[in-house]
Amino acid sequence: MSNTSFKFMNLTFKIMDFIHPYIKKRVKTFDIEKGMTVVDYGCGPGRYTTELAKLVGDQGKVYGADIHEMAIDAVQKKINSMGLKNVETVLIKGYNCPLPDGIADRVCALDMFFMIQDPTTFLGELKRITKPEGVLIIDDGHQKRVLTRKKIMNSGHWKILEETKDHLKCKPI
Repeated sequence: MSNTSFKFMNLTFKIMDFIHPYIKKRVKTFDIEKGMTVVDYGCGPGRYTTELAKLVGDQGKVYGADIHEMAIDAVQKKINSMGLKNVETVLIKGYNCPLPDGIADRVCALDMFFMIQDPTTFLGELKRITKPEGVLIIDDGHQKRVLTRKKIMNSGHWKILEETKDHLKCKPI
């Protein structure tokens, strides 16, 4: 995504969140508890990152991870201004996330799966950073649910546990 596109996306999100602030309500359906480690994979400007940080509390940890340096900068500014000590930003290179194996209780991949060119490699990387008992929360973004399901099932990395209108919860295979 170009820098201009990122800036436009960020502005659009700010307007959307002002008009219809649904993110607080949405993240409550992710079964996130105090003390968990959560990766906001494809965090963008951090709309979910800060809400996830509130849910995990001071004993938990949230990683805001993205491939775009402007996203990392935006999240860093946001967490600094909010005084959040339980959030760390992570710059991803391609499909290689520098986080260690099995770190995450939850991985949230929201509004970005439709942009992934190699879903099997991507889903494999998400599995690598997820604990064996962890959960992937992924949504369709701008693609049909049937395509999201197909990509997940064909990857061989995840089993779909639960589907809602909003997202899917998956367990590593």
